[in-house]
Amino acid sequence: MTTLAQAPARPVPSMAMRWYVLIVMSVVYAISIADRYVVSTVLDPIRDELSLSDSGVALLTGAPLALFYVSFGIPLSWLADRSNRRNILSISLVVWSVMSAACGLSHNAWQFMLARVGVGVGEAGGTPPANSIIGDYFPAGRRPMAMAVFALGAPVGAWLGADLAGWVANLYGWRAAFFVLGLPGVAIGLLVWATIREPARGRLDTVAEGQAPTVIETLRFMVTQKASFHVMTGGALSAFWGWGLMYFTPTFIQRTWSLNVGEAGAVVGPIHLIGGSLASLVTAWFLARPAFADPRRVVWMLAGVTALCTIPSFIAYWTHDLALARLMFWLFIPAIYFYIGPAMGLVQNLAPARMRAMFIAVSLVSANVLNLIVAPWIVGWLSDRFAGPHGADAASLRLALLILAPTGFWAAFHYWRAAKTIVEDQRRAVGYI
Repeated sequence: MTTLAQAPARPVPSMAMRWYVLIVMSVVYAISIADRYVVSTVLDPIRDELSLSDSGVALLTGAPLALFYVSFGIPLSWLADRSNRRNILSISLVVWSVMSAACGLSHNAWQFMLARVGVGVGEAGGTPPANSIIGDYFPAGRRPMAMAVFALGAPVGAWLGADLAGWVANLYGWRAAFFVLGLPGVAIGLLVWATIREPARGRLDTVAEGQAPTVIETLRFMVTQKASFHVMTGGALSAFWGWGLMYFTPTFIQRTWSLNVGEAGAVVGPIHLIGGSLASLVTAWFLARPAFADPRRVVWMLAGVTALCTIPSFIAYWTHDLALARLMFWLFIPAIYFYIGPAMGLVQNLAPARMRAMFIAVSLVSANVLNLIVAPWIVGWLSDRFAGPHGADAASLRLALLILAPTGFWAAFHYWRAAKTIVEDQRRAVGYI
């Protein structure tokens, strides 16, 4: 039942505490992205050592993480909507960091698969509680901006997983990259547990929150929110398009221009760090403008930028000129970051306080299935098919990536479609108890 009630007075966090929590959550997100995508940088060395095809290495490195992320994501998010989110987050971070380091100890496909399963289980308890915590430190009008700052963790994490991981792997082998990126997360997990206080749920909303709804009630409400469907679908397809392309990009660069792991990482690493960070910061600045308090302007911006950046994403894999490809990467790669914060912020505002972790989890589950299972497997399978009996090479991988590139237009359509109902759906979420 939907009714309105005045929220009781609750302590408001200081500005310093709000930003401390936001920065720490962004660091946690960076660790998550780094641990997840380090495999993209060292994909070819893993494939060679374990004697796998392109489709085989895609399934080994992406599917175990994503499947167990999906399996544990909904239950852990259900728990996060009912219990201490800080504790869930800190434990999950320690688990996935240890298991990421364990990937470096693997000497066969089964060992690597089990380690990636552990990473997936741990990361299932990461981003949804972090999002929900931020939602109780920033009011509704500031959540898209706060989530854009949170999203800065993605380019930093991708830079670590590309440039730093490539440099370490080139010097000490691919296993060392997992050690260097995995172990620091243990210390950050302890920092989260020791320094961040669990906030009162819904304390910055305009209505009081009653008993936590059941999973069925949450899903029933979710399907009535047409805008949330389109925002979630747009975000999932953005991940399918952008992160799906990036999964094989270091391998594509290595094969096409005969670069080693470190050199390929150095091509895309600075673009992730500088271009991705600038995209997130500029997006945060725009979302802080009064005009973007209207959520329709946010989804219109998401639709327009995604559609425009789909064009250079195609050219980057079509050209044989490294200089032109690098320029196209500078135009395309930042676009895979700018949507993260606004999309997460919109999903939060389309969900009541006690449903936010579940809404975020459903959004992340769909995105991770598409960008960690479906996209890599499709690209790998197509590459193997195009290559024929002589085995996958630069030409076969190029054709596979060119087929995936235009899907950015599909994501843009769903962002545009969300504008039709997003204002009324956001009001409905605020008034639900």
